Amino acid sequence: MDVTVLLWTGAGVLTLLGLVGLVLPALPGAPLLFVGLLLAAWAEDFVYVGPGTLAILAVMVVLTYLVEFAASAIGAKRFGASGRAMTGALLGGIVGIFFGIPGILLGPFAGAVIGELSLQRSLHAAGWSGLGASLGMALGMAAKLAFGVGMVGIYLLARFF
Repeated sequence: MDVTVLLWTGAGVLTLLGLVGLVLPALPGAPLLFVGLLLAAWAEDFVYVGPGTLAILAVMVVLTYLVEFAASAIGAKRFGASGRAMTGALLGGIVGIFFGIPGILLGPFAGAVIGELSLQRSLHAAGWSGLGASLGMALGMAAKLAFGVGMVGIYLLARFF
């Protein structure tokens, strides 16, 4: 089998897996997407998509993770959470990754609630902080997906224009 065919096949599979992984926490979506786009550029000997475009895509991979982790803490803060609840939401999001979709959704909520309760805040205030953290995480996932689609868009712009 020709090396170019293998590169294009790998690029297609990894790009699709990367896009799916932006929504499903079981797959490292942004890195898979980046490697898929890298293989596509390599298949064409980096003629259309070169180091500059690939550097932009690499920065976007890092941004997907920063947005994802910061979003739940920012969401909690918008709902009046304390600093400890924001830290709890961030830690809950990180720990939640290891428990799949339920962990991703409930981790920031639980972390924010535990942070508020550790400060002797009311259950009502803790619940609002948890809700804000969960909404922030949902918005973070949407932003992560937008970054992923943007990565594909930048690749296509560099390739065809």
